[in-house]
Amino acid sequence: MRFLIVTLVLAIAASSSLAAENELSPAEKLAGWTLLFNGKDLTGWKCNNDKPIQTKVEEGSIVPYKSGGYLVIHEKEYGDFILKCDVRWEDERCNSGIFFRVSDPKNPVHTGFEIQVMAGKGTGKHDMGAIYDLAAPTKNSGKPTGEWNSLEIECKGSLISVTVNGEKVSHLNCDDFDKPGVCPDGQKHKFKLNGQPRSVKDFARTGYLGFQDHGHKVWYRNVKLLELKK
Repeated sequence: MRFLIVTLVLAIAASSSLAAENELSPAEKLAGWTLLFNGKDLTGWKCNNDKPIQTKVEEGSIVPYKSGGYLVIHEKEYGDFILKCDVRWEDERCNSGIFFRVSDPKNPVHTGFEIQVMAGKGTGKHDMGAIYDLAAPTKNSGKPTGEWNSLEIECKGSLISVTVNGEKVSHLNCDDFDKPGVCPDGQKHKFKLNGQPRSVKDFARTGYLGFQDHGHKVWYRNVKLLELKK
């Protein structure tokens, strides 16, 4: 009898630490996490080009595809944080991304960072979990097409790291990217400002975050953020 009572108490405690989709768990609330997406509508979100969002919430998810802009971004800017979300796709050609620290929403490609969201099993700088064009993942931890993936992005000062399905796969120190147009490994990167190669070290440490429409339907849910104190 005592064993059954203890088992029941542990089960209740475990369930109370979990949250329904697009809700914060008691532990997350206590830690100070913010729910950025309510799972019902796009309150707090907009297109990066300020045009009205053309899509609606689908299956409790943000779907950037054909939204009317290149990104669906959150209205607030963030600097040091941990961002969590789940993502899935149904097309083997899937290509999307999570942008953050975007200083100019009209030019997100060259004024912010992107974590690649992509089908396949590659491990290059343009594959799942890569810090796009800057740092390749140590492994591809993405799940098969159709399954949900959990992503976590941590930004603190110059340091950025990415965790996919519980495995830390990529990281970088912006201060190491002090040469315009060139990565520490000697490879060129795409980032430019006014047509000239720029240094990643000089990127803004605060900006907008959002999800990319790159021509494929992708679902994002459980979008949660914890601001980090400097």
